[in-house]
Amino acid sequence: MEAEAAKFLGAGLATLGMGGAAVGVANIFSSYLAGALRNPSAADGQFARLIFGFAVTEALGIFSLLVALLLLFAV
Repeated sequence: MEAEAAKFLGAGLATLGMGGAAVGVANIFSSYLAGALRNPSAADGQFARLIFGFAVTEALGIFSLLVALLLLFAV
């Protein structure tokens, strides 16, 4: 019984990374928007970095979801 409770607690704590990823994505896009408004001519050059940062941040969120699912169903 205690092992099952610990499994649920660990899975819940692992999902906190998804919240951090959401905040990271919001921060990335807000910084890009602020920079694009200050210097519109440089916005096109920074778009590839925006997409890369978005992909890496979302990958960390998906990884935390994967860890939570593994804790729930594989352990």
